[in-house]
Amino acid sequence: MSLSNWPLKKENSQAYTTKNPRQVIIPDGLWIKCFDCGLLMYSKVLKRNLKVCPQCSYHFQASSNERIDQLIDQGSWTPMDVHLISTDPLGFKDQKLYSQRLKDTALKTGLQDAVQTGIGTMQGKKVCLGIMDFRFMGGSMGSVVGEKLTRLLEKATQEKLPAIILCASGGARMQEGMLSLMQMAKISSALEMHKKANLLYISVLTSPTTGGVTASFAMLGDLIIAEPKALIAFAGRRVIEQTIKEDLPDNFQSSEYLFEHGFLDLIVPRTQLRSKLIQILSLHTHSN
Repeated sequence: MSLSNWPLKKENSQAYTTKNPRQVIIPDGLWIKCFDCGLLMYSKVLKRNLKVCPQCSYHFQASSNERIDQLIDQGSWTPMDVHLISTDPLGFKDQKLYSQRLKDTALKTGLQDAVQTGIGTMQGKKVCLGIMDFRFMGGSMGSVVGEKLTRLLEKATQEKLPAIILCASGGARMQEGMLSLMQMAKISSALEMHKKANLLYISVLTSPTTGGVTASFAMLGDLIIAEPKALIAFAGRRVIEQTIKEDLPDNFQSSEYLFEHGFLDLIVPRTQLRSKLIQILSLHTHSN
């Protein structure tokens, strides 16, 4: 069989030949190489395995839409506050205007900001779920992220529902200055009200979870779960080493290191996360 007849396909495109009948152009994204072990795999194989390498279990970054599909019962997702969008209160400009950066990122990702919130069911159990998306300006926490998560937690308290937040963030959004830092206290206050109502809050830390997110709601869960080998930190490694004048362990700021030192309750692979969350929700419901 000649190469021109070889059945190479992609979801929305197909391999095609040039004027040279022996030359085949393979679409981008058809094959993906693992960043950890170097395994070359078919993109559909990786997708079926929830974007976890089947050879070394390296966890590729997943979008908020993918997380919803992985965790929530099909057809049960009801989004909240999709109309909220960030403004530019400081008139901030770096390489481009912040207002333009927001528009460009929204157009590229299809998201209004760095978090999706809503209510859905997990094996029939109703939960309030927030999912941060690193594709939107590094999952940075600005006013909209803080407001959406606060409203989610208030809704969970009002309807007496458990809350789950999947964290993926570079920290507070510098383009909004002090306003972004204020979100740490606002979300933490909503969590305190949720806690006083004797309701469950589960924090799931994915890679990376850093900065002001780590310093607030990411580490306030009744149960704190992390994906394997996730980067979890407040300040950067180099900043800490320069401050304390010491070298840090190689696995410092990894989920395994934090688990060993008591900062985490569980490390759960993504392929087992839904079943583990359902188990926890069942135990909590039974306890109540």
